[in-house]
Amino acid sequence: MKAYVFPGQGAQFTGMGKELYDSSDLAKQLFSKANEILGFDIQKVMFEGSEEELKQTNVTQPAIFIHSTILAACLGNDFKPESVAGHSLGEFSALVANKTLSFEDGLSLVHKRALAMQKACELAPSTMAAILGLEDHVVEEVCAGISGVVVPANYNCPGQLVISGSVEAVELACAKLLEAGAKRALILQVGGAFHSPLMEPAREQLAAAIEATIFNTPMCPIYQNVSAEAVSDPELIKENLILQLTAPVKWTQIMNNMMRDGLTEVVEVGPGKVLQGLFKKIDRELTVSSAIV
Repeated sequence: MKAYVFPGQGAQFTGMGKELYDSSDLAKQLFSKANEILGFDIQKVMFEGSEEELKQTNVTQPAIFIHSTILAACLGNDFKPESVAGHSLGEFSALVANKTLSFEDGLSLVHKRALAMQKACELAPSTMAAILGLEDHVVEEVCAGISGVVVPANYNCPGQLVISGSVEAVELACAKLLEAGAKRALILQVGGAFHSPLMEPAREQLAAAIEATIFNTPMCPIYQNVSAEAVSDPELIKENLILQLTAPVKWTQIMNNMMRDGLTEVVEVGPGKVLQGLFKKIDRELTVSSAIV
């Protein structure tokens, strides 16, 4: 099985997408359409913006989505996935790539998602932290024993789990996890507690937009963040996507389930090579690559 996977927030860089724009008329058309949908010149920010500008949630999420989906579109007949998956934000890119969503609807949802998440982040001080070198169940048990909001948020690969919650609870969890044997506990430079109960206001806002959007039957299944299983039913895809903002990203489980289902090759579509590295930590013999036009 050949899978195409799509990165999430954090993969951005200045100049992203410029090579695509310079080499493809289709890319030029889609960038122009993106500017119209967003109401600002995202193309200029992606090509020329500073690192700080690209870190803004309302810029980062659309930028990565645009880069990933335009790259997939420019692959043309070479794009023949048997399955897709996306890490957090990347799930929206994957849903456009497998024809569940149109480019326009996908970008509109990503834009609304970014604004809703930014607004939720402003309601209370919150953060995330990467925990390295502990088994998942230990991290889960420590988080469960702390008063306040702190939960597992991103199961990235064995030995790498990101936690999310209020600043005080995350800092306390980091201290306790280091005592429990974690190699490192790193507070991340993020806008807030993504994939935690603190994103509930954003989930409610995004749910209305998702419910009002047409979801088509996909050309191939998507392994979704919430369930880690392959899904083809548009209504179930929609339900899982609504849950995604407050639920953990089960990327480790997705990778294991893809292996179970016969995965032989992974192609990462979008900026960076983070997801390729995570797959290699699961299986060193797996064929992994970046999509190239």
